[in-house]
Amino acid sequence: MMTMESLVLRNRTCRSFDESAPITREIMTELVDLARRTASGMNKQPLRYRILTERQDLDKMVRNARFGTALKNIKLPPQGGHPTGYIILFTDSEAGSPDSLALKDVGIAAQTILLAATEQGFAGCMLGSFNPETLVADFAIEKRYQPQLVIALGKPAERALLTDPRDGSLAYYRDAAGNHCVPKRALEDVLI
Repeated sequence: MMTMESLVLRNRTCRSFDESAPITREIMTELVDLARRTASGMNKQPLRYRILTERQDLDKMVRNARFGTALKNIKLPPQGGHPTGYIILFTDSEAGSPDSLALKDVGIAAQTILLAATEQGFAGCMLGSFNPETLVADFAIEKRYQPQLVIALGKPAERALLTDPRDGSLAYYRDAAGNHCVPKRALEDVLI
């Protein structure tokens, strides 16, 4: 079994996936089941989830979600490297949770989903770059549910590396070998 440290270090954003090894609806349901049991502000439990694995739904997400917008010269995901599943996280306006708490719940649930996916050999990408109106229309979502985050999932087809910042920049980049490089601040720089 992986330690928490190894899970955290392996859990890197992935934007290129192996479409020949799809993540199943059953596995994604297990991920949501874990997330629903995590901490929730005031225990309001405002999150709702939509699991997408069907081809027509995945195609809708290709049109809607944008990956790696900071990497201007690369089209992500590449042709043939799309996610094989998505989980959309919604907040339920009728759950009675203040937005400030509900959005914290989104982060807790999303990290839980990605850590659990990593443990099973999958990878993912949290996507905040999507059109909420189109997403709600494409999937006939009731008005009370507001999409907050999309998690793309699948078998990773790229390698991610943690690096030291280059010239003080925290911008992620691709190296000459195509690895996804993610600069992280040093421990002494985050302790105050």
